Amino acid sequence: MRRLLPVTDRTDPATAPGATDREWTLDELADAYAYPGREGEPWLRANMVSTLDGAAQHDGRSQGISCATDMRIFGTLRGLADAVVVGAETVRLEGYRPARAREAFAARRAAAGQGPAPAIAVVSGSLDLDFSLPLFVSPLVPTLVVTGAAAPSDRIHAAREAGAEVLIAGEGATVDPARAVAELAGRGLTRLLTEGGPRLLGQFVAAGVLDELCLTVSPMLTAGDAQRIARGPTVTVPERFSLLSVLEEAGFLFTRYAKG
Repeated sequence: MRRLLPVTDRTDPATAPGATDREWTLDELADAYAYPGREGEPWLRANMVSTLDGAAQHDGRSQGISCATDMRIFGTLRGLADAVVVGAETVRLEGYRPARAREAFAARRAAAGQGPAPAIAVVSGSLDLDFSLPLFVSPLVPTLVVTGAAAPSDRIHAAREAGAEVLIAGEGATVDPARAVAELAGRGLTRLLTEGGPRLLGQFVAAGVLDELCLTVSPMLTAGDAQRIARGPTVTVPERFSLLSVLEEAGFLFTRYAKG
């Protein structure tokens, strides 16, 4: 892998003219994707992958358009986060399991005052979830369930019985994205990472609470009618994000954009 942007040091092997591909260490990736130092303020980062023609999935899953380096970055972003925020549909389709502690990030997490692994925060208005799954009954860090005040009481009870912590982030049957971020931040979970799905990301975008997008551009074409990385309410005025960095390997582009 090599860094295309920013080019800050022409003597750096990762950015020098004619730089050759090499595998980056996890420490190098963690430095490259470090969260900004905003004490007490939430920072919501999204991590998604898309083909050249805009598909976020192939055969309903993202794995087919990803690659090994994309998965290393996926793991690095998890290793830096306080909480991973994910929609219920993605939990079901991708077979989500609890986040695990990784020795490579242990010292970094301890220095940042973080626990051994990020919490998984599942966003669901209906709570149509299987609370017998390992994600809920045997996580290293208790799983959070983010829902609305009008969620079925029996499902709230089932979530709590399974060991999940239930956060109310909305007055009705749906979750208010801005309130969800605030509720998580209120529990000290300010380094937030969302891995989708497209519906949840679309809600965060429409609510104006997304701070950063880490987008892997896969050098593939799929055609078909696969989802984009975000769908849902249309914003009145498109929000402009600035390009922070670009890494490249084997034709895959690993980009970072931030609001403003």
